[in-house]
Amino acid sequence: MKQLLIILFLSVISFTGKAQLAIGANAPEISLPNAKDSLINLSSFRGKVVLVDFWASWCGPCRASNPEVVKLYKKYKAKGFDVFAVSLDTKKNAWLKAVKQDKLSYTQVIDKDGWESKFAARYYVDEIPNTFLISKTGKITAINTDGRELEDAVNILLRE
Repeated sequence: MKQLLIILFLSVISFTGKAQLAIGANAPEISLPNAKDSLINLSSFRGKVVLVDFWASWCGPCRASNPEVVKLYKKYKAKGFDVFAVSLDTKKNAWLKAVKQDKLSYTQVIDKDGWESKFAARYYVDEIPNTFLISKTGKITAINTDGRELEDAVNILLRE
């Protein structure tokens, strides 16, 4: 009977859908160290359009999407766009090697708690890459948007 209840409980959970942050919600604070172990706060980017990008050096899809993020950053950084990349690597050296290899010049922070990251949990991140586009006022405006759709959203937010 106990096994049946557990199976039933897990089935109900899987059909209820995944929890996530809502568009229009305030972006939860993130405060993590950069490569020099200085704490960087997401809130310090208020007034800019920011792409929060959860990724890791060992994640193939993350590494494949990095060139697109680099291109977007280079195109719009002078207009007030920034990227706040949160690595879920548990090994700092692997993270730093990937940052160098992928030529990631935007803000990089690391959460060495990996999948146990409280910040990833606040954003309901259960897979990577996972991105959140944040307005100048700190509101979430898009989740897991990429390509032309992401660039269009950045353009709109930069004009506001």
